[in-house]
Amino acid sequence: MNQNAISLSGRVFGGGSPPLIIAELSGNHGQSLETALKLVERAADAGADAIKLQTYTAGTMTLNCDRDEFRISDPESLWYGRNLYELYEEAHTPWHWHEPLFERAQELGMLAFSSAFDRSAVDFLDKLNVPCIKIASFEVNDLPLIQHAASTGRTLIISTGMASVEDIELALGAVEQAGGAEPVLLKCTSHYPADARHANLNTMLDMRSRFGVPVGLSDHSLGIGVAVAATALGCCVIEKHLVLSRKSETVDAAFSMEPAELRVLTEECRRASLGLGEVQYGPVDPTMDPYEHRRSIYVAKDIAAGERLTESNLKVIRPGHGLPPRHLTEVLGATARRALPFGTALSWEDIESECDST
Repeated sequence: MNQNAISLSGRVFGGGSPPLIIAELSGNHGQSLETALKLVERAADAGADAIKLQTYTAGTMTLNCDRDEFRISDPESLWYGRNLYELYEEAHTPWHWHEPLFERAQELGMLAFSSAFDRSAVDFLDKLNVPCIKIASFEVNDLPLIQHAASTGRTLIISTGMASVEDIELALGAVEQAGGAEPVLLKCTSHYPADARHANLNTMLDMRSRFGVPVGLSDHSLGIGVAVAATALGCCVIEKHLVLSRKSETVDAAFSMEPAELRVLTEECRRASLGLGEVQYGPVDPTMDPYEHRRSIYVAKDIAAGERLTESNLKVIRPGHGLPPRHLTEVLGATARRALPFGTALSWEDIESECDST
């Protein structure tokens, strides 16, 4: 599969571009290929640059075991009490769906790739010629998986929601040891939904400085504020979950964006990126006279030749054709060299004095 719609290297590694917007389908297809294809189409309609799947089976993720440690124990989790195997069985994307979903995404001008959760998933995605492979936050400690994925030569996008500094160092070391391409790190808060107060986006700046690689955001918070803020901090990737409707009962619906919200996010993140611009002072339009609408010293009452200039017959106003306001104290008390009608823009030639005009 030849994915040329968008240059991953140009957008992620080129700099100066808006962030690559990735729509994560996760398990929001509800085991319906028709729904999955609709999600791809809605992602394109919303302006997303890429779609991402998750490549696993329940058996590659966990054991079919009902012991307590195989149940989600966090009472704040959306999936509290669920058996892991049953949850992954419900949420997984059938592998034979990948190719038609990827092809549809390409037809619509988007990149398409997936998260790999074991070696067999890496090999499967490699055969599909994906532009990159995602390593999820909970797999960041699986160094053999990271090495195997990096050995494909494909860019790895590594989520860091569960990672310490040491974890990230070890993951990057595994990429380097495998001779892999430069990776991308994603700041992530592994809570579903995530509270914006826990986004800690300034960590992105530290990650970029500390590890010397491009940094983006995997965002599980509600709304667009965190993503827009990340854009302003220079992130190169934004990943958000997509669902046709949050009223659906799919596994990730509660913290996913609906298509209309994704459209707003893509537009506002690109607007934020444009707004960063470059270092620039003065008027944006080079043809604009920077002084035309600024304040300057004008004659506010008719002044006779030889009459003194005072605060009652001069005024600092717009436009800017007269002397700059900084000279007001210099000209007060001087005398007019000629008659100055009301509305005259004061100049040094109008003044009979020893004022220093430099």
